[in-house]
Amino acid sequence: MRIAAAQMTSGADKAHNLDVATRLIRRAAEAGSSLVGLPENFSWMGPEPERDSNAETVEGETLTRMAELARSLKISVLAGSVLETGAPGGRLFNTSVLFGPDGGRLGLYRKIHLFDVEVGDGQTYRESAAVAPGTEVVVADAPFGKVGLSVCYDLRFPELYRKLSESGAVLLTVPSAFTLMTGKDHWEVLLRARAIENQAYVLAPAQQGRHPKDRLTWGHAMVVDPWGLVVARASEGEGLAIAELDLEYLAKVRRTLPALQHRRL
Repeated sequence: MRIAAAQMTSGADKAHNLDVATRLIRRAAEAGSSLVGLPENFSWMGPEPERDSNAETVEGETLTRMAELARSLKISVLAGSVLETGAPGGRLFNTSVLFGPDGGRLGLYRKIHLFDVEVGDGQTYRESAAVAPGTEVVVADAPFGKVGLSVCYDLRFPELYRKLSESGAVLLTVPSAFTLMTGKDHWEVLLRARAIENQAYVLAPAQQGRHPKDRLTWGHAMVVDPWGLVVARASEGEGLAIAELDLEYLAKVRRTLPALQHRRL
């Protein structure tokens, strides 16, 4: 089956962002993709003072639209992440949702690791000021197998992905908005490492370009195979990285190099 990682440059205009996401999902479906993933914050990446007014519940406009697209196109859709209302202390969750071909919700994951860093690009990031961390590791049962959900900064914490792998994940999803500064040096290396360590496919949709307040994201949405090879990559701007997800190949990799069975804790 084919899977697709979307690349977007989301901004403060939610309606426009949703139109772009819809267009990319339809393009991927027309190209034969059975699963399409969108980036982190695909529906809105605007100024901080507007954050709360653009957050939604999981039954809100954005996720309802993604569910309807999945159902009408008969594909699975990973709604990369949205800002979800209702977290403790008046904060939000950074929430990723996987929908199945019938539009039903297969998995809902709230980002565990929050981006509180200074990366040398002239900006300070304090995600935890507005976002509360999730507490649950989530593996969803998709029609083709188990999918381990994560979001962006989670990528730096291999123990999360080991837990996903132990729970049977054959595909790891990493919708992201990696900064330009960190992405140019770490994005591909970390994605390939997670694929190699867990002998799983990795689907990594991404934000790319310039966003409000001069935030710059790296992009390079990609699909990595269980051997750690990048088998599809988006170029600059809006686009798709489409590749085959071959479960027979995955089984062969795990059989011929049974590293997951050789662990000694």
